[in-house]
Amino acid sequence: MIQSARPDPKPLPDAPASDRPSLAAWHAGWAVAVALLALGGRWIGGVDGSVFYGVLTMVVPGLSGLALLRRDGGPERLVQLGIWSVAALLTAALSGGLTGPLSGFVFLPLAAGIALGGPRPVQLGALAVGLAAVAGLLSASVTPGPHLPGLAAISALLTATAAALAVRLSWRQREARLTAAEAETARLETLLAAQPGLTLVLEPSGRVVAAYGAPPVSLPVDPLFESGLVAAVHAPDRPQLLAAIERALKGHDGAAVFAPRTALDRRVQLIMRRLDDPAGPRLIAQLFDATAQYARELGLEVARQEAEAREAGKTRFLANMSHELRTPLNAVLGFSDIMRQRIFGPLPDRYSEYAENIHQAGGHLLDLINDVLDVTKIEAERYTLTLEQFDAREVVSAAMALVRVNADDKGVSLSSVLPGDPVEVSADRRALKQIALNLLSNAVKFTPRDGAITVTVEAIGPYLEVIVADTGVGIAPEDVRRLGRPFEQAGEIEQRRQGTGLGLSLVRAFAELHGGRMSIDSTLGEGTAVTVRLPVAVIAKAPAPEGGAEIIPMPRKGGG
Repeated sequence: MIQSARPDPKPLPDAPASDRPSLAAWHAGWAVAVALLALGGRWIGGVDGSVFYGVLTMVVPGLSGLALLRRDGGPERLVQLGIWSVAALLTAALSGGLTGPLSGFVFLPLAAGIALGGPRPVQLGALAVGLAAVAGLLSASVTPGPHLPGLAAISALLTATAAALAVRLSWRQREARLTAAEAETARLETLLAAQPGLTLVLEPSGRVVAAYGAPPVSLPVDPLFESGLVAAVHAPDRPQLLAAIERALKGHDGAAVFAPRTALDRRVQLIMRRLDDPAGPRLIAQLFDATAQYARELGLEVARQEAEAREAGKTRFLANMSHELRTPLNAVLGFSDIMRQRIFGPLPDRYSEYAENIHQAGGHLLDLINDVLDVTKIEAERYTLTLEQFDAREVVSAAMALVRVNADDKGVSLSSVLPGDPVEVSADRRALKQIALNLLSNAVKFTPRDGAITVTVEAIGPYLEVIVADTGVGIAPEDVRRLGRPFEQAGEIEQRRQGTGLGLSLVRAFAELHGGRMSIDSTLGEGTAVTVRLPVAVIAKAPAPEGGAEIIPMPRKGGG
């Protein structure tokens, strides 16, 4: 298992890691100097007993400071300062306090705090000096220290030297921090200047405080510092920019696309966020050249408008052509019907067969034209529903009567399941008849001989549900998803030749015009059931009880 190395504890914020060698050298120098003082005083004479041990005690913090070379950080430096403080307290207690020859060592915690760096060690060192001074006063009141002026002078000199070196070390640390901060600032500015977009630091008023990076071609930087960002934006786009600024000031992301005042053919994209600054709220914004993107969007919009215009033109063309074709087609149907009925005399058998074919082909073409006309009206949003109240059973029964002859000729059984009571609806009578007729015609076309078609009409709450189920060839699952769009057909080539692909699209369109929907449930080789559900049923009101209010029964669940 791979594990990441444990990072070293972070040094104090004011003490960079680069001062470790100097700090260790300061501690080592102190340890050597104090050790020499102890050994020299012992050899020369006069430094013995508790004073000798007091000098040796001050060697300990010097030696422990060498551990900072291996592990350095804020906690470690505070522990080291604690060792200095304890050593100063013990030395003051062993040497007779402030009246003893080692009184100068009382101030070493302050010097150590300066050397360790940062305001916190200095403050703690000053506190330690105070405690050591109190301990020295108490020690002096109990047991005054021996009179050793030479040792006192040397200890004072060592303390002064250590303090001077600590100040110099602290000054070098400060210079190192400043140099590191300047280098980091320069590095950040270099990174910001190398970015592809323009980064601005703004005041809430839009005045530019700083700018980094490459500005868009249409938005030079110098005028931004002179007049601000808002003045550089085209007047109609300024409300959008001000709204983005207001949104960013509230803590959200603000965005805008605007045209520069000096280059109206170009576009600039802006993303803005709030920047919390000690001097007050500010904004940081990134700006990119969005001209190419704007051109693409404009091209897509133009293409969409052209496509809509072409679609509208196609719809108008189909509507006009449908009207123009119906007039001569009615004549063809009329004359062929006269010939079929032999009104003006008998015809040879071959001519009679031709007249029958002409009439059938004309009828098929007329149905196709009527379907196309309805589709174009619906697509052009020119089809207006004529709502009236009627019994849905009558309309469905009339549609069944129209297709019953074809069903009988094919040997297909046609039956219905209708309620005994009227099914009152408020709908377009012609549209509902067209729905039933198209569903029944499709069922007859695609149901083989000896098959069966069942029509069910039911009112479920506010919904009228019409179901046409057959035992025909069925529809493949991948084809079910396509059906319902104009000119979409399913099945083999022979099956597609029997229709135009407009029947189910008209059923779906008429259902949606009424606020309803069409659904298809089919199994290939077993049959198809098409359900149309329309929110058009009229809920009958129950007779009002005597002396009471009229009661309207709640609809049953099941509508969707």
